[in-house]
Amino acid sequence: MFDEKVIQMILEGIRDTLYMTLVSTFFGYVIGLPFGIILNVTKKDGLKPNKIIYSIGDFICNIIRSVPFLILLILLIPFTRLVVGKSYGSTATIVPLVICAAPYIARVVEASLNEVDAGVIEAARAMGASNLQIIFKVMLVEAKVSLLNGVTITTGILLGYSAMSGTVGGGGLGDIAVRYGYYRWQTDIMIVTVVLLIVIFQIIQHLGSFIAARTDHRKR
Repeated sequence: MFDEKVIQMILEGIRDTLYMTLVSTFFGYVIGLPFGIILNVTKKDGLKPNKIIYSIGDFICNIIRSVPFLILLILLIPFTRLVVGKSYGSTATIVPLVICAAPYIARVVEASLNEVDAGVIEAARAMGASNLQIIFKVMLVEAKVSLLNGVTITTGILLGYSAMSGTVGGGGLGDIAVRYGYYRWQTDIMIVTVVLLIVIFQIIQHLGSFIAARTDHRKR
């Protein structure tokens, strides 16, 4: 069963899966990181409390996160088609992945910044640091390890979502598993795709944990 054509297809599936996962993680953080900072800064005891801004951001996060990914994927088909010109394939799947990831990332960033010792922030403020300096030179630096662990977790989740998108022609290993494992009952190909997804997940997890540990100054 594993002739040259099948092997080439699996290799392309690995490429598409990594492409969807890594690109959506990147753009998810482009949106989610500043979103999470805003949530942390505008909360009740934040650097610059603003109930209206926090309530709006909190509402957006909760609404998007409450919609299951497959349903969100289908709901966003018209928007995806508008953005990339089609609603299927690996590039098209990145659009709903980013929209799904951004509010989750915002919550992860908000929680990471919440872990920063209030005493450190007060000390920086006492030395005359502005809010922007506190955010970028104190809070983000102190929360670096937690933020990196958040990147690892988010990437793993998006890997799973990218595979899930295969049920609606999203491309990658998930699409191969559905087409050959479900519709054609070729269990051997499905098992290979599942094993490859597990291997990729483990590599991401261990690499992320290694980088986070290397940057943790508290262990030095």
